[in-house]
Amino acid sequence: MSVARLVPDGFYWGRSIKRRDEPLTIVQVSTIFGRDPEYWTLIVPGSDQHHMVGDFEIIAGVEAPAQYYLRDAAE
Repeated sequence: MSVARLVPDGFYWGRSIKRRDEPLTIVQVSTIFGRDPEYWTLIVPGSDQHHMVGDFEIIAGVEAPAQYYLRDAAE
């Protein structure tokens, strides 16, 4: 997937360029350093580390499951 198609705050399946033997992981596009694409970084949810966009091969966007929905706890 082209880096130009990334969306701010979007979630994607990615693979680390440095550790290709590791399984795919989910990454999120972070705009903490600026809204322009040149300032975007990638974060792995649950981690406080920011990675350069070029450090990951972006495979595909993460799709929300359509058949599931969240119910309120009071239901």
